[in-house]
Amino acid sequence: MISPERSTRRPLDAVALARVTRRLLRADAPPWLHGEVARCMAERLPVIRMQPERVCDWGAFIGASHARLAQAYPAARLIAVEADPARRDATATALAPPWWSPRRWASSASRAPVALAVDELGAGQCQLLWANMSLHGALDPGALMRQWHRALEVDGFLMFSTLGPGSLQALRDLYARAGWPAPMAPLVDMHDLGDMLVEAGFAEPVMDQETLTLTWPSADALLAELRSLGGNVDPGRAAGLRTPRWRSALLGLLAARADASGRIALGFEIVYGHAFRPPPRPRAAAETVLALDDMRALVRVHPRRV
Repeated sequence: MISPERSTRRPLDAVALARVTRRLLRADAPPWLHGEVARCMAERLPVIRMQPERVCDWGAFIGASHARLAQAYPAARLIAVEADPARRDATATALAPPWWSPRRWASSASRAPVALAVDELGAGQCQLLWANMSLHGALDPGALMRQWHRALEVDGFLMFSTLGPGSLQALRDLYARAGWPAPMAPLVDMHDLGDMLVEAGFAEPVMDQETLTLTWPSADALLAELRSLGGNVDPGRAAGLRTPRWRSALLGLLAARADASGRIALGFEIVYGHAFRPPPRPRAAAETVLALDDMRALVRVHPRRV
């Protein structure tokens, strides 16, 4: 269990992480794997009884989920949330129907999709907060979860996915055998993520995982896809640029892992998390001070919808 005093910051190179994040946000399209995980997440939506009126798609561009959320909740207002203002503007443009589309004139202002920066999203604006494949890019997962908690209304529901520590195990083993530093930074175990959710104020977290195996026709294709997913932000990674000789050695080791059909396989551990925001529970004291919004939530009586 993670104590409240213990930091949830990950041991990452913050400068390298910011650089990788900017590159991903400025890409022409989100990674293919993110779209596949969004499909897997969307298959879980039918078990949720709640029909939200406001759905926040956190990290909307990276999450590649807008179409699936719109299909699952056609009557809901979709709010795309982006950390980068430039990405927010690009997302807003992408969400707006063209001027000639009947959707532009048929949609009411209250239901039209909107894109906001994180700091523009007020407290309690989300009834469902959906965050696909963004948590593993956070320097401080616990702090991000606290942002999610603030954005949700009481009884609001959180669904997220992230890469787990079993991802690319074969690649890490290959690097270790070659005597090279790790090819990627460590990822957070799903049990620790569940503890972080509780510390952030969420209730009844449910965590599970699955492994998705991707295959590529060549080592070059494999490396190109891995680059589209991010980069190595481990502080202990090799310093400086790698040489062409090193790259040739890496390509050879990867090619040696090809199966009988000539394809190279690597597995990704995908962790899924679900939780809801419960009513606030003030600690007993001689004098207890509550925010007005928390007081309203405490006296509001309505059935749970999840």
